[in-house]
Amino acid sequence: MTAPHLIERIEVRILDIPTIRPHKLSFGAISRQSPVIVQLHLAGGACGFGEAATIGGPSWNEESPESIRHAIDSYLAPALLGQDGCRFGAILARMDAACKGNAFAKSAVEMALIDAVARSLGLPAWQLLGGKRHTSLPIAWTLASGNVARDLEEAHLRLEQKRHRIFKMKIGANAPEQDVAHVTEIARGLAGRATLTVDVNQAWDGITARRYLPRLVDAGVTLIEQPVAKWNVQALKSLSTALGDRAVIMADETVCTPQDAMQLARDQACHVFSLKVAKHGGLLRTREVAAVAEAADIGWYGGTMLETSIGSAASAHLFSTLGTQHHGCELFGPQLLVDDIVTKRMEIRDFALQLPDGPGFGVEVDMRQIDRFDRARSGLTPTHIDLGHRLNGMPVETNP
Repeated sequence: MTAPHLIERIEVRILDIPTIRPHKLSFGAISRQSPVIVQLHLAGGACGFGEAATIGGPSWNEESPESIRHAIDSYLAPALLGQDGCRFGAILARMDAACKGNAFAKSAVEMALIDAVARSLGLPAWQLLGGKRHTSLPIAWTLASGNVARDLEEAHLRLEQKRHRIFKMKIGANAPEQDVAHVTEIARGLAGRATLTVDVNQAWDGITARRYLPRLVDAGVTLIEQPVAKWNVQALKSLSTALGDRAVIMADETVCTPQDAMQLARDQACHVFSLKVAKHGGLLRTREVAAVAEAADIGWYGGTMLETSIGSAASAHLFSTLGTQHHGCELFGPQLLVDDIVTKRMEIRDFALQLPDGPGFGVEVDMRQIDRFDRARSGLTPTHIDLGHRLNGMPVETNP
């Protein structure tokens, strides 16, 4: 008789889903998202789904949808077929032995495995991840159209709908003076009705950050995400010290591994870690980073790679198990897409994401939608980040 939790088959697809508007970051803009969807089958008949999403191909980090799929198909899946899916630690070790790095690819496989095992047991995934401590989390929305009037229209609508009252602005693509002016106009237009944060996406050097961060704080910003390059821990520490209790500095690209987290904790280089399941290499390794944060009295924030409802629900299950020193989450990826790949999205009510129960991650995948957006069926080419606003590091005008 076949053991029900042996890994029998792993399938991988790249999807291409348009966004509701261009999503602008310091390094470019995207108009479609290309998540990698993993479907993992256990011998007993249970099936689970996982996801890894990058932003603009390999523009955010070294992995791309194409490299993720290749790593899974060629190395990770062959190493896992026939293995006991309930031995999560052994599965992670086996993936590490088969393939160095490739955190996003490993994350998608581990996510699908945990979903499948939880479904086979009739349990919500959070019961396999330490137990739920939160039933909801405040959820942010990113104002990233680049246009003040459009951003304010979005913000006021979401306030009226009671969906979001934390707004993050993506800056760093323009001259710092322009970014500060943009943020100041947004803050003036919201008139204290919402919490404001910014994400610089590593765009500034230490000198620029020291000059302009106080002006952002004066405008009403309470949290600044990754203002300097990921390697510049000393500048991150200096900025955290300089701001004192006026605002908090959050590390994102700087904190990927538990070892990164330890260094930041030892150096007291930031106040908050942005947790993203994909960059940490999976749900279990995200818990390891979160454990360092809790031990070092560092807050956490539930970040996103603009995943669909599959990856967002998986992250929500993990975040529901973490400690109370949090700054909310930003699992708004499904709302940024023109359509989703599940039958029903997670609920947002009273400015908070209602964290789902099971079985598994608590969302049901719509295979018709998977087929609809499947790159292999649509014939689309890989996503490229729109670099039109920059040429050799200088802003340029582009046609509308």
